[in-house]
Order: sequence, then C-alpha cells, then structure tokens
Amino acid sequence: MSLKRVLVVDDEESIRWVLSKALTRQGLQVDIADCGESARNFLSKNQYDLAMIDIKMPDISGLDLLDEILVSHPTLFIIMMTAESSMQNAVEAMKRGAYDYITKPFDLDALEEIILKAQKNVIADSTKAPSLRQPISDPSGKRAIIGNSLPMQEVYKLLGKVSNSDITVLITGESGTGKELIARAVHHNSKRAEMPFVALNCAAIPHELLESELFGFEKGSFTGANERKIGKFEQANGGTIFLDEIGDMPLDLQTKLLRVLQEKEITRTGGSQPIPINVRIVAATNKILETCVADKSFREDLYYRLNVLPLELPPLRERTEDIPLLVEFFIQKANSEFNSETNRCSGKAMEILVKHSWPGNIRELENTIQRACLLSQGSTLSASDFPQLANSKDQEKQEDCALESLIENKLRTSLAQRDIVEINDLYEMVLHQMERPLIQIILDKTRGNQVRAAEVLGINRNTLRKKIQILGITTGKNGKA
Repeated sequence: MSLKRVLVVDDEESIRWVLSKALTRQGLQVDIADCGESARNFLSKNQYDLAMIDIKMPDISGLDLLDEILVSHPTLFIIMMTAESSMQNAVEAMKRGAYDYITKPFDLDALEEIILKAQKNVIADSTKAPSLRQPISDPSGKRAIIGNSLPMQEVYKLLGKVSNSDITVLITGESGTGKELIARAVHHNSKRAEMPFVALNCAAIPHELLESELFGFEKGSFTGANERKIGKFEQANGGTIFLDEIGDMPLDLQTKLLRVLQEKEITRTGGSQPIPINVRIVAATNKILETCVADKSFREDLYYRLNVLPLELPPLRERTEDIPLLVEFFIQKANSEFNSETNRCSGKAMEILVKHSWPGNIRELENTIQRACLLSQGSTLSASDFPQLANSKDQEKQEDCALESLIENKLRTSLAQRDIVEINDLYEMVLHQMERPLIQIILDKTRGNQVRAAEVLGINRNTLRKKIQILGITTGKNGKA
C-alpha cells in the first residue's frame, strides 16, 4: 500500500497550482479545492490518503476543518499549511492530530521530505499521533517562547504531538537555549495543566541533599530531620516534574530514579512505606547522554527510559532569523521591569546582534539587551551600546585567521611529501578531502536532516544529496544515505 491520492485545500490559486504540479511529479493523483465546502464535497465522493489544508480560508478555519475531517476520516494523513509561522498555529495543528505542518512560502524539497515520510509510514502501516484536541494555553508574557524559524517550527511540531500525552520527554540543547520554557510548555499544553509543575535543577543541589529534595524524608531519619519533609515528586503528584541537568545526577540516585519510573512509587528517606505517585517526567540536559553512557557516568537503562521522545533545542546561532523578534521582546520586558524607555534597536546595532555567535544563547542575548536598555542614553539602542560584541567580532576574525593558517600549514606539510609536478587534479583532490569532513560534521550537527544541512552549507538540497552519495557520507548515527 502507498500514497496514491491527495486533496489540496487552499484559497490561493497560485498555491494550488504549485502543489498540484509538484505532487503530480511525484506520481500522485491530485484534486484541488478552494474552500472548506469544496473540500467536503471531494471527501464525500473520493478516498484520499493525504490532505494538505490551509489554516486560513474564507468559509472555515483550516483547524476546524481538520477536526471535522478526522472524525470521519481518522486515518487520513493531514498536512496543515500557513503563512503565519507562529508557535500557536504549529502546536495547535499538531495537538489536533495533523500529521505535519509546513509554512509558506515552502521549499519543495522540504515538502518532498514530508511526502516521503508519510509514504514510508503508509508502507509500514504505522499510525500517526492520536488526535489531541485540548486548546493550548498561551504562555505568560514573561515566559513566552519566541521564534518563527524553521528549527523552532520543528520544536513546535513535537510540542504539539507530545504535550497531551504522558510520554516521557528528554529535552537536550546547549545552556541558555530555553529548556525549562519548553518543559513548561509541555506541561501547560497537557491534560495535567491544572496540576503542579515542579522544577528541580539536579546540578544546583549538593549530591548529599539531592535525594531528600527528590523523595523527601521522615522525621528523625537523620540528625537535623526535626519534621517530615515532602519531596519534589510528591509535590508534583498529578502534574509534571522537570528534572533539569539530569546528566549531573549521581549514579546512586539514577538507580532510585529508574525504580520510580518502573514502579511509579517513591519511598521517603527513613521511611518504609512506598508512596504511589502519578507524575509525568520531563528531563533536560546540556550534556550528550550517549557519551555519558559510554563513559559509565550515566546508566544506560535510565537513558532509554528517559529518551522515549528526544526534543533537541537549536542554539541561537542556528536560528538567527529569530533574533530581531527576541530583541523586540526583551526590550519590552526590560522596559516593564526596569522602567526604561527604549523603543527600538538601530539597524547597525541589529546587524551586530544578528552576526554575533551567542555562545550563551538566548540567556546571553537577554542579559545583553537588559544591560543595554539600562545603560543607554537614548530611546534607540545603537552599536555603541554593545561594545563587548564589537570586541568579540575582532576575536572571531582572529579565530578565522587562525583556522586559515592551520589549513595552510597542514596543506604545506601534506604537499611537501608529494611530487606535485606529477599531480594533474590537485585542486579537485584537496577540495574533495575538505568537503567530505565538512559535510559530515554539518550532517552530524543537524542529526541527518538534509534540508537543514543544505541551508547551513548554503547549497541546494539536490546538490547535497548527490555529494552524500558520491562521497559515501553517513547521514545519521546508524545509517548511510
């Protein structure tokens, strides 16, 4: 069995035409509808494997049409389309049961990837995520998740798919990327939203105190235990516990946490009676847990228990198109908290902010904007308000020069050992040797996502695909292209 027939629902004629041509080239039979009523007519007469639906239409919301279709066609793969690439739209679409979500204007290579993924799922006779229909709750102004970039759209899709289930989520990403914000979004968009959300940073608590923080203790269980203490797991009962920096948890506690996951009960320190708990676990780390497992600092069985659904947050340098939105948000936040009167950021200042590498990610950006708003003499942030970033640019130039010098030295050493007079294709040979590791590194960084890797490299997706095949490059940890 495979995908055969597709229904495209969009009120824009140009979008219908482009999709019809692209999908037909993939060997699919395509019907097009310009509104919800037309879509209903097609669905009543024909059997479809896939539907592509615009969120904004003149007669009905695409999200409402999605709800309606899934009642009568629960196995239909539905891809939602929108020109408004907001977190609200993405999470809502995935929660309601959409198979995927794509923003306009969309890359036809990205669309092809989605179609191929759906094709594989049909062939494997897999089922898509269940329809999750609770409305999402807006994040508060102080804890908003900002970003419309492609990497963030992927995050929103996963959020929508997992929020309303009890699946364990492992959030990974560099320090400062907003892992706790995402954990809170998972909770607030779940059926546990009215119950407690309890966060604990495993790296911030001394090891000898961490157990009692997690599980609590009975009165008299040790010197100084003058009264019973309720631990974080009991405080979170019925809701969600967020275990930040889980990679720093000591091994003996990892064993006890594994038992909690398996038995769904805890025992207070000094207690003898197990206490049943109903808690969803969301964990986060900036460490590579696979490496921690390999060096025996993290239990392999616990890793697999936690890593049911990995959710990786992109570093800010990989979503620079979101920086202007973040800057605007942080300026407004600083004005509210410190009574500053900053209105905007100048073009030159924004250019500096966008080009900075942000090793501290969003946290560093927020601190930078906060400091600039407090110290700026005018209502507009200028380049002079970010002197430390100008200095970092000089450092980056020095690092670029150092890399160029390193490459030159390596080339000189390598070529000194060869009779270059006898070589006819030296240029191609050197490029080939440089190209393969570069592409491999970027594919590893993007976890085999060829669409994203092509964007990072600045080359066409088809060009990347050919290079992967020619150079014999692996596209993931376990597979080849």
